[in-house]
Amino acid sequence: NVELMGFAEVERTIGEFAGRAMENRLMPEDLVGGTFTISNGGVYGSMLSTPIINPPQSAILGLHAIQERPMAVNGQVVILPMMYLALSYDHRIIDGREAVSFLKTIKEICEDPTRLFLEV
Repeated sequence: NVELMGFAEVERTIGEFAGRAMENRLMPEDLVGGTFTISNGGVYGSMLSTPIINPPQSAILGLHAIQERPMAVNGQVVILPMMYLALSYDHRIIDGREAVSFLKTIKEICEDPTRLFLEV
């Protein structure tokens, strides 16, 4: 029921699930009813992938390793941290325009994380 939660509550709930998983205390009912997965292959060094949707969910977001890369900024080459995101979604449920808008929002939050705390 994440649509009813603020960022702090989502973070706390994820932490609780992670803690139960590390203690091998997850129950089968903890793993059903989801509509969206976030997969962080970056912790294993993954640079890019195409995540596969977990049926019957509607989408999965893949996060990848952060690497320093040269970028052009105001006509100058600067080294910046970069991370690839990959979104796989069921096009029967989600329109491409909304998917791209979602990815753009994720990008903006990653570039300016203070937005999370302000919830804008």
